[in-house]
Amino acid sequence: MKLRKGDTVKVIAGKNIGKEGEIIEVLPNENKVIVQGVNVAKRHTKARSATQKADIIEKPMPIDASNVMFVHKGKPTRLGYKVKSDGTKVRVAKKTGDEV
Repeated sequence: MKLRKGDTVKVIAGKNIGKEGEIIEVLPNENKVIVQGVNVAKRHTKARSATQKADIIEKPMPIDASNVMFVHKGKPTRLGYKVKSDGTKVRVAKKTGDEV
């Protein structure tokens, strides 16, 4: 998976199409990412003790990695890999050819 935590992505499919956000968590085994402010669900929490109160929290849920696209310089682009002359592998934006 070429996406990493901290990357800015744009949703290209699904009910949240067009929204942008930062990746909070990457789930490579499930091929999913959790993006800040995208695919937010409301979850009811139960009071576990006398001091804690019951509440409704908003929790970002995972979205499939194929439904998001990396944003580089304000425009969505695909990512690729390039091996530098010193042997290090870097991610490259396909549209511009710049290192990410």
